[in-house]
Amino acid sequence: MVVGEENPWMSEISTTPSFVTLVLGGTGGLGAALVSALQARGETVLAVGRHTDPALDYTQAGSVEACAARVAQRLAQRGETLARLIVATGFLHGETAAGSRAEPERSWQHLEAEALAHSFAVNAIGPALVMRHFLPLLPRQGPCLAAFFSARVGSIGDNALGGWYAYRAAKAALNQLVHTAAIELARRNREAVCVALHPGTVDTPLSQPFAKAGLTVRPPEAAAAELLAVMDRLNATQTGGFFDHQGKTVPW
Repeated sequence: MVVGEENPWMSEISTTPSFVTLVLGGTGGLGAALVSALQARGETVLAVGRHTDPALDYTQAGSVEACAARVAQRLAQRGETLARLIVATGFLHGETAAGSRAEPERSWQHLEAEALAHSFAVNAIGPALVMRHFLPLLPRQGPCLAAFFSARVGSIGDNALGGWYAYRAAKAALNQLVHTAAIELARRNREAVCVALHPGTVDTPLSQPFAKAGLTVRPPEAAAAELLAVMDRLNATQTGGFFDHQGKTVPW
């Protein structure tokens, strides 16, 4: 299945100052490219990351709730509507909250509780708390979008190589969370769209060490343009789905 035709309400968002797009992870490689692309379209964009004000840090208790409260305050003060929420956060490798180094596991022999916990904290638990505190900020009427960046390796049906236990499992958990949240969000607003998106392999610090020969690696600007094109075409009949950067359905 491929995402359908362009939605007319997206052009309305780009020309209506009161409509706001919030990008969580908006200071990272892909997130920053999305912010720039949206701003170039004339849209009002809020970019939030670990070092912005407000700051968003999934490893800090209360961070998500406090950030949502600040965003809600701004929306109320300026009479703005959160029309689009993009969650571009993720963790594949690097330093954990406890200070150790985590890398994708090649075997079950490499599984470590600390690395697993950190991967789930950033890739699943953090976004779950985003659902709790940010989805209620979306309007109760009219089209709106919540897009959570997942990964094809989170697909159970598409897993033919094994390995990467923590990242695969955490993204699979995210996919289930997104699908479940989409059902609840639809009860609140029949025109709402809530989806998981696979950005593909992007030339960012997250994927650079693992960009093998033969993979199509795109610069963040190109990936952002592709993802926005997919989001522009999504409609309420596709809520709860898992799509790649070309708009094609990814198996669960």
